[in-house]
Amino acid sequence: MRIPFVDLKSQGSELYDQFEASFRSVVERAAYTLGPEVKEFEAAFAGFCGCSRAVGVSSGTDALKLAYLAAGVGPGDEVVVPANTFIATAEAASHLGAKPVFVDCLETTANLDPGKLADACTERTRAIVPVHLFGQPADMDPILEFAADRGIPVIEDACQAHGATYRGRPVGSLGAAAAFSFYPGKNLGALGDGGAVTTNDPRMADSVDLLRNHGQSDKYTHALIGYCDRLHNLQAAFLSVKLPRLAAANAARRLAAERYDRLLAGIAGVAPVGRRDDVEHVFHLYVVEVEDRDAVRAALDAADIESGIHYPVPLHLTPAYRSLGYGVGDFPIAEKKAGRILSLPMHPYLSEAQIEYVAEVLGTATA
Repeated sequence: MRIPFVDLKSQGSELYDQFEASFRSVVERAAYTLGPEVKEFEAAFAGFCGCSRAVGVSSGTDALKLAYLAAGVGPGDEVVVPANTFIATAEAASHLGAKPVFVDCLETTANLDPGKLADACTERTRAIVPVHLFGQPADMDPILEFAADRGIPVIEDACQAHGATYRGRPVGSLGAAAAFSFYPGKNLGALGDGGAVTTNDPRMADSVDLLRNHGQSDKYTHALIGYCDRLHNLQAAFLSVKLPRLAAANAARRLAAERYDRLLAGIAGVAPVGRRDDVEHVFHLYVVEVEDRDAVRAALDAADIESGIHYPVPLHLTPAYRSLGYGVGDFPIAEKKAGRILSLPMHPYLSEAQIEYVAEVLGTATA
């Protein structure tokens, strides 16, 4: 039994007719850039996130970059990010001439540790960026309180958490702004790259709106130097097909996670990453910790079960950030988890039989 890590083919087949109709509509009108499809999707996604505005952009990385810019980040500034995240969270700051400052994660959830912020922030800190890792919201209230006391904007990296909630509030509505990715494998994915910035701050929304389109306030009137970071109509149309189905897809992911939890509970040496009781997790990834990760992953591969590692090298140890001067031992929890975490197949189409097979192979591999 082959079990894919994600299953985009099933989703594509299921929605093919709607995608085709969207494609025809866009092509017949030759409406490719910043047209009605983008506006329609932005309004719907803002409502989904409980925000007044959503601005569609070309990728999750660009969403982070433009959110940072709108928050005032520039050369010489510092942006505080978790050590255990995808490089885009830090890379977007580097693109602006700012310095990423890393923070360790919690032993329980692997999300940013709010208790470590005081040691990371300086007078040059211009943004704090909690990542809702694996689809589970970070502990936002202490982060927001800490940041508010110091006048530092909080930018949510919600690229893995479409539809998640923290104490009943949707991610994307918690900080000054949030960045989402619509990379195809995300819970809400386009048929290519895409992203969005959500916010309740009209100034920040207007700033991102300008920045994504060459700083253009009117045709050939450029209020500032911007970028070509637009979400295209075709991708917006595809996303509008998928957005109404997102809640059901997230529910299917939670059901799969419950089945994993039940079956893995009796397997020594396999521990799912911890969860908070006051959040609604959307399980972009289902991640466990194991002792001999490479051997376990090899056993899964031999059984035709795809898996992943998110992420094998903490950012402070990746070659791209060697110049920042961090070393082994600086963020011990992130480093420990990097050697133990393993992402199991997770998508809305996982069957009970597939999950049982994964659990069976894991039980044999860790015995």
